Amino acid sequence: MSKITRHTITTRASDMVAYNGVLRLVDIPPTEDGDITSQTQGLLDDLEQMLEEGGSSKAHLLMATIYLTDMADYDAFNAVWDAWLPEGHAPVRACIQVAGLALPGWKVEIAVEAALKESS
Repeated sequence: MSKITRHTITTRASDMVAYNGVLRLVDIPPTEDGDITSQTQGLLDDLEQMLEEGGSSKAHLLMATIYLTDMADYDAFNAVWDAWLPEGHAPVRACIQVAGLALPGWKVEIAVEAALKESS
């Protein structure tokens, strides 16, 4: 049986959970300030660091679910996302418009699953 490994556990949630060779995590912008481009870049910079800390990488992404508060931001989000992803390593992906996120200034939130490096 595979062990469940949780990183940075609080009462409500863990930053990351690894199980059966897959790392799962959700990331948010580091600030409520800025436009979709700056929030996305900050989020992806943090996400890349979290993936590495969890034993994975952006090249190991399996799935991404993107939550946008405004679909008018879709193209600007994609410009940052496309530049961030390593060529040939795009995960399966869904992009969903939501009425709002936990903090009113957030424009984007991302949930991902990634293979652990030793499992690839």
